[in-house]
Amino acid sequence: MSAFALAVTLGGANFVAVRFSNRELPPFWGAGLRFSLAALLFVALALALRLEWPRGRQLLLNMGYGLLSFGLSYALMYWALVRLTAGIATVVLAAVPLVTLLLAAAHRLETLRVRAVAGSLLAVAGIGWLAVGPEAVVLPWTALVAMIAATVAISESVIIGKRISGNHPAMINAVGMMTGAIALLGWSAASGEAWSLPRQPEVLWSVIYLVTLGSAGLFVLVLLVVRQWTASATSYMFVLFPVVTMLLGSVAGDERITTQGVVGAAIVMVAVWFGALSPAARQPLPLVRDESDRAIESR
Repeated sequence: MSAFALAVTLGGANFVAVRFSNRELPPFWGAGLRFSLAALLFVALALALRLEWPRGRQLLLNMGYGLLSFGLSYALMYWALVRLTAGIATVVLAAVPLVTLLLAAAHRLETLRVRAVAGSLLAVAGIGWLAVGPEAVVLPWTALVAMIAATVAISESVIIGKRISGNHPAMINAVGMMTGAIALLGWSAASGEAWSLPRQPEVLWSVIYLVTLGSAGLFVLVLLVVRQWTASATSYMFVLFPVVTMLLGSVAGDERITTQGVVGAAIVMVAVWFGALSPAARQPLPLVRDESDRAIESR
């Protein structure tokens, strides 16, 4: 539980730090720089520990995990956070547990529950309230869609992370972050972003935080948790991110906490509790397996 609590704190602070990073660095370049440096830390750690590099199917799973978890999802999030507040972004991301349940069922890792479907619909209502609530807060739909797509990418990466077996967290992150960083830098170059190092003190410190605690620290904790919990249970931390992010955003990021935002966050959090966190939702169900699953495991 201590690893879970620390991951929630670091993850919630990440969104505020990204908003600071986006003040000077273009979004794809900022994300690519972050994960390039973090990947170097994990490669150095993997070499120091003399870890064996993954091969074959495990290598492909590591790369797929990195492409989704560090590449696609963060490209979308960094881009969306240029246009959305950190608090709103984390409210959308709080739907990860429900999306993970749906994807886990699609992958035949877990059995789909009616509660998960009902909770998902309620979460959609909460996100919709953020966009069209009575306070006339103008949210760009493109950024909102980008955050929803990032939520799906993260949920799928949790599923893949559960399938990675026997690899040390340092090696998983070394391969994953290298893969994600290459993708991010490629997108940055293709979009014509200017590459430069941060010069503003607050941007520099935000990048240092994101590389160390926000990347190296956070994703080791996530992988440690996912090895002890189910794929859907691991994603529960995302529902608590808005609490940390809204509080830090109001203090450090000058982001106003609105009634509309609080109500929307509450609806999404209740939806995730009902669909994924409540005791009834967490009752274990038998793993759904088919012949293709058995064939993979026999290899």
